[in-house]
Amino acid sequence: MAELNGTDRVVVVGGGMAGAQAALGLRQGGWRGAVTLVGDEPHSPYDRPPLSKDVLLGKSDSTAFDIDWDHLGVELLPGRRAVGLRPGLLQLDGSTELPYDALVIATGAAPLALPGTEGAHLLRTLDDALALRALLTPGKRLVLVGAGWIGAETATVARQLGCEVTVVEAGPAPLPGALPAELGALMAAWYADAGIVLRCGAAVAGLEPGAVLLADGTRLDADEVVVGIGARPATGWLAGSGIDLDPGGAVLVDERLRTSLPGVWAAGDCTSYPSARSGTRLTVQHWDHALQSGSAVAASMLGSDAPYDPVPYFWSEQFGRMVQYAGRHTDADRLLWRGTPADADWTVLWLRSDVLVAALSVDRPRDLNQARRLIDRATRLDPARAADPAVPLKAAAAD
Repeated sequence: MAELNGTDRVVVVGGGMAGAQAALGLRQGGWRGAVTLVGDEPHSPYDRPPLSKDVLLGKSDSTAFDIDWDHLGVELLPGRRAVGLRPGLLQLDGSTELPYDALVIATGAAPLALPGTEGAHLLRTLDDALALRALLTPGKRLVLVGAGWIGAETATVARQLGCEVTVVEAGPAPLPGALPAELGALMAAWYADAGIVLRCGAAVAGLEPGAVLLADGTRLDADEVVVGIGARPATGWLAGSGIDLDPGGAVLVDERLRTSLPGVWAAGDCTSYPSARSGTRLTVQHWDHALQSGSAVAASMLGSDAPYDPVPYFWSEQFGRMVQYAGRHTDADRLLWRGTPADADWTVLWLRSDVLVAALSVDRPRDLNQARRLIDRATRLDPARAADPAVPLKAAAAD
């Protein structure tokens, strides 16, 4: 049974992938009622992954989605910021109120700022990327705070542009918290091979003109500083709305992406959804989740009962390598090498009672594609065969 009727007005808040897919999905699903897409940037809805790649490299000035919004009958309201929500009314900046019958919250996540680094660059928006690109000229001394996925991608591009790059990471190795230290340590060598100075176990105390100060008193010369230490759901505007949030600020949704407020759904980086396959709630801040949840929220609004619970997936292009991850592992899971760390390309699997729960691959896309399907089916593997890179991963299934 459909959630919407023909006279309803749908408002989607957020001009990223999740919001765009929600609006597109409604039209593709046959919905012909009014749809308004509100974005806080002065641009048409656009894709974010190219910001730290092609936009910084100067290969592109725009990453707008190739969607004819006029043809679809979707009203765009760019440059309008949501500041509050009451039942049936979305409050925008400029004291404007936008009525709705059904609402999708897809405001994504905002980068975390590091205390003491006021004036440093953050990389989230197209304008952020264009402004930073103009500064990344040959010989510039760039200090990146954070050796996560965005930090690695930005460092890669900065070196290609001829900058002198130093990356500062408070953890013991790149990607702390995301990957075991032994894997992060392997990736540390990629920085050195690219001519990048990587300083792990280094906390930033603050900035001064032309330098970054570390907690141990070290002074790093810097013409420009970029901070990439993670993101937080952009949901501060929902205070007092009746929308339930988790302690991290993510919108709590059910298995159909419905919020605690009737007639309001949520999708993308700003959500916390129940994952039966993981046995917990997940907040995923990656492109594939935005893509899939945007489509799923449209289906839910149109009456689908299908629960949203995909295999989490993301990728990163860094230092000339394609790094891909699928699933969700814990420290208690068994780590199994497929190949060796000395290989140019390799895969790591995580097994739980021999059931594949996660995989990380470096330049082995076939492994990763097969792993996603095996994880989705909760497939038990023969560990000896799974460890042999000459055996197709799907052929290692023990069931």
